[in-house]
Amino acid sequence: MKSVFGILLILALASLGLIVAGQVGLLTGRTPKNIGVVDGKLSPPCGTPNSVSSQADLFPNHPQRKYSKIAPFSYSGDAGAAMQKLAVVLASMAGTVVVKNEADYIYAQSSTPLMHFTDDLEFWLDHANNTIQVRSASRIGRSDFGQNRKRMESIRESFNRTRQVT
Repeated sequence: MKSVFGILLILALASLGLIVAGQVGLLTGRTPKNIGVVDGKLSPPCGTPNSVSSQADLFPNHPQRKYSKIAPFSYSGDAGAAMQKLAVVLASMAGTVVVKNEADYIYAQSSTPLMHFTDDLEFWLDHANNTIQVRSASRIGRSDFGQNRKRMESIRESFNRTRQVT
């Protein structure tokens, strides 16, 4: 009985320690240096299962290509208006901050409420394919438990549901 109580006490203290670490910003990670578009490509997926990318197939030998593959966003009409609409969707999301909003590229950061884990979100207007290429990656950890995919699909749903910005 004492050993069970001891284990529970250790787990409770460890959980409290993690929450405190998150609240003081120790779990946010650092902004990656490879953010942006180079030669029509967003950065490759992460080497561990904690990112999604609509351009995963551009990296055929990548170990996480299949895990990270996600469809780009589709839009109709004016490409600039689609990017504006996307920026509005991102700005409306709790815990998400749009860091860079350019005509053909948006970079945002999204943080979890309790632990403040931060993920980097990128959106690139791919004129050649009439789509918006997407990438979302966790800064720390080996797995995101599917959170980047869930968030990106939620953004897609809101983007498709939201009226065009005029």
